[in-house]
Amino acid sequence: MKPEFSVDELVPHSGQMSLLSEITGYGEDWLSAAVDITPASMFADEQGVPAWVGLEYMAQAIGAYAGLQERHNGGVPRVGFLLGTRRYSIPVPHFAQGERVHLKVIKNMQAENGLCAFDCELMGNGYTATASLNIYQPEDAEMFLRDAKQ
Repeated sequence: MKPEFSVDELVPHSGQMSLLSEITGYGEDWLSAAVDITPASMFADEQGVPAWVGLEYMAQAIGAYAGLQERHNGGVPRVGFLLGTRRYSIPVPHFAQGERVHLKVIKNMQAENGLCAFDCELMGNGYTATASLNIYQPEDAEMFLRDAKQ
């Protein structure tokens, strides 16, 4: 199903830090998105965008999934934190200029305390990368960050 909300309405990032180009579909426990690699892309250099940025693409796709859940429940997207990743392996050093990178994130665990685990897949021109990401989404991110400083 195609989402009825734009990336800007789902992901709390703004300006150049909002990296997703489009939400392409979603279901009960998954979301798919795309990123268009251009010379104006955040982190772009003459070779394209470094492949390590794929982790942030995956994290923002998870943020879009969480934002979509919030919107469907009458809320607004909340900030989440990437706690860690396992098994990020990608066979290319850069995403090439002009390439469209496709993402799919699937929720495989969500705890009452805001911890979530997602299986992620990133597909480009002839390659696929996968990773498992652990995310924490507190009820109040400002209070969480304030408490973390103390």
